[in-house]
Amino acid sequence: MSEPVIEFKNYSFHYRAQEKPTLYNIDLRITKGEKILIAGPSGSGKSTIVHCINGLIPHYYKGESTGELLIHGEKAENLKIFDRSKIIGTVLQDSDGQFVGQSVGEDIAFALENECTPQPEMKDIVDRVSKIVNINHHLENAPQEISGGQKQRVSLAGVLVDDVDILLFDEPLANLDPATGRYTMELIDRLSKETGKTIIIVEHRLEDVLWCPIDRVIVMNDGRIVADEPPDQILSTGLLRQYGIREPLYITSLSYAGIQITPEMHPSHINTLKMDAVRQPLLRWYQQIPPSEAESQAESILSLQNVSFSYDGLHEVLHHIRFDIHKGEMSAIVGKNGAGKSTLCKLICGFEKPCSGDIIMNGKNLNGVSIRDRANTVGYVMQNPNQMISKVLIREEVGLGLKLRDVDPQEIEERVNAVLQICGLYPFRNWPISALSYGQKKRVTIASILVLEPQIILLDEPTAGQDFRHYTEIMEFLQTLQERGLTILLITHDMHLMLEYTRRAIVIADGRLICDDSPARVLSDLNIIRPADLKETSLFTLAEKACLDDPLNFVQCFIDYDRRVRKTWHQ
Repeated sequence: MSEPVIEFKNYSFHYRAQEKPTLYNIDLRITKGEKILIAGPSGSGKSTIVHCINGLIPHYYKGESTGELLIHGEKAENLKIFDRSKIIGTVLQDSDGQFVGQSVGEDIAFALENECTPQPEMKDIVDRVSKIVNINHHLENAPQEISGGQKQRVSLAGVLVDDVDILLFDEPLANLDPATGRYTMELIDRLSKETGKTIIIVEHRLEDVLWCPIDRVIVMNDGRIVADEPPDQILSTGLLRQYGIREPLYITSLSYAGIQITPEMHPSHINTLKMDAVRQPLLRWYQQIPPSEAESQAESILSLQNVSFSYDGLHEVLHHIRFDIHKGEMSAIVGKNGAGKSTLCKLICGFEKPCSGDIIMNGKNLNGVSIRDRANTVGYVMQNPNQMISKVLIREEVGLGLKLRDVDPQEIEERVNAVLQICGLYPFRNWPISALSYGQKKRVTIASILVLEPQIILLDEPTAGQDFRHYTEIMEFLQTLQERGLTILLITHDMHLMLEYTRRAIVIADGRLICDDSPARVLSDLNIIRPADLKETSLFTLAEKACLDDPLNFVQCFIDYDRRVRKTWHQ
């Protein structure tokens, strides 16, 4: 057996500021060249393991540890954080926390500058690496000027310029569109194969990670390793559902059809799944699903009429956008990073003004209506929580909007507590926001808008960085509000979310509206998927491989059945 590059021996860790340990008796051995996925619900200890490996524990996050952590056979406590940085590179989930340069090019070159790399050589390396991650056209931009997905690629490029042995990826797909997420996993896989680097990935989007081969999946819960197996074994056990981790959609459909999944079926990838064992039971189940009832369409609450926009007056970011949003519906705006989705929301909220066209709300033209007045009707939750937070404590942040509206203090407390319960933040209500994870900060910003009870809420990537339990809690809560008449517009890269919770997908590509249809149709049409950088749903691929007569109808039937199942669970 190969010598381990990382080895935890009966290792436990207790943060100084917390009541209980975060890691308990971890025994973990990772050998050179392995590609490992660490999965588990929020708070399970995934990120803490990463921090132990890269040296943020104990050099930044203070606490007490017992047991041993060895890196290349040497005790980790004997390695300074600079020494570890020459061995281990980390791509953080929160890209803004990793930027140091004033431009994208400077940020990528930061490690090279520290090593006094000659400028011509530095420029060549930056050009080469930026092309690998497809960020070469933005080298002169400030990091604050690019989209969330583009920021993620800059962080990856900054790690790739240093020839480290171990690469740690903390939720690398959180802000990426589906096609870019697939590209990222292919890039990581290529790095693994061509360089032999050891790669550790922490990620909630299991199906997207498994697009490329993974050696082992380590499942964590409550600070302990509860499983450490190859993906085929993990997907055959039901452990993912047991510990609140979302399984691939095609696995869910097989479970609904009553199919017993075994490792011999190679279920870790839709292209390796043995179809002989699933074709007939899948067909029988599909044929028994009753059709969904047609829904009546309510009146329009928001109308975009031929809206165009440019930041500089020369290059249009949005071109003649036209669509209506109906009262009480939950719709998704999807498309590639930088397509103009977030800009569209800024126009609706009044942060920017259209160059041409009109935005109509409840029959009233919003041209000339102030941001403050629009905020009484429209709530906007931004993609990056750090750009919304202004208070120290959670309860202060969530109640800020009500306080500015002179709401009675007793009512503020009641409404804040109710929303914090729903968003899973009530136990932390008196915590400083600085002590929260990225995903927890995201929930704080959602809570701060929900507490205002707007007619329309726009959410930019509401579930990014959320584990399946919190994802489900937030989406079921939003669905409850929608059923009571709240209109919800989601900007998302999460194709699962779009399929499971929305009836309509508005697809933007290069600033143009290219499709406005049901999620099932959108994710089954390559003519829409390719220009928008989406990803064909694995349900459609499964139906094709099973030779079902109407793969599109199979996708829609699954969606209808899944909604009925979830509704039963929550009754």
